[in-house]
Amino acid sequence: MFTRRGFGLRLAAMAGGLAVALSFGMPSARAEGDVVVFAAASLKNALDAIDAAWKTESGKQATASYAASSALAKQIEEGAPADVFISADLDWMKYLADKKLIKEGSDVKLLGNRIVLVAPKDSAAKADIAANFDLAGLLGEGRLAMGDVKAVPAGKYGKAALEKLGVWSSVEGKVAQAENVRAALKLVSTGEAPLGIVYQTDAMAEPGVKIVGVFPEDSHPPIVYPVGVTAESKNADAAEYVKYLQSAKAKELFEAQGFTVLAK
Repeated sequence: MFTRRGFGLRLAAMAGGLAVALSFGMPSARAEGDVVVFAAASLKNALDAIDAAWKTESGKQATASYAASSALAKQIEEGAPADVFISADLDWMKYLADKKLIKEGSDVKLLGNRIVLVAPKDSAAKADIAANFDLAGLLGEGRLAMGDVKAVPAGKYGKAALEKLGVWSSVEGKVAQAENVRAALKLVSTGEAPLGIVYQTDAMAEPGVKIVGVFPEDSHPPIVYPVGVTAESKNADAAEYVKYLQSAKAKELFEAQGFTVLAK
């Protein structure tokens, strides 16, 4: 049940570091030779399945760390030992590429996605998402869970859509910004927020929520997930792993989670 005190505690916990658990953190252990993958939190379900398939087919191991693209990019900038980076937007890949931290020519536009409005699974909420729709009325006294609108790609896409539709100013003071999109999803699935903006793939992966509206694709910049090999990677299997992400098997597993595969 939603309570202001509980909600405040959850937000404080995320701000204070508990979000590491929600963002799936750094892998606690990995074997030497593993391909270390830093991937946007929204990729977890699909990428876990793909990594298992790659191990079965090749005998090689990928160890993934999931968090907000912004947090992962900053970790790579600070020297974290990642071999592959998969961002939920082009901006954070460009951020690293501009700093010569991605191997030139290794980056590929891999996936597409949609953003949706979600509510707890037992909610009666419905939304016809269009210009000037009454999002504030749907929220009532509750909060709108989103990724950080200044850094987390899902939050940036969500804010852009709400601005384009003319409703951002009516809900700006009701937004609960989370460390990453899966943390925002958690606030909705536990009933601490009545509504949230997440990727369609997140909604499909979480039985505790339901989609109550889909944002028009022209209401925000195109959602593109690029992948690239880090400049500091010495792992010879990193490029092979990126190639596997573009394989027929990976395409099947990405699409099973609701992603659109862009890479040919």
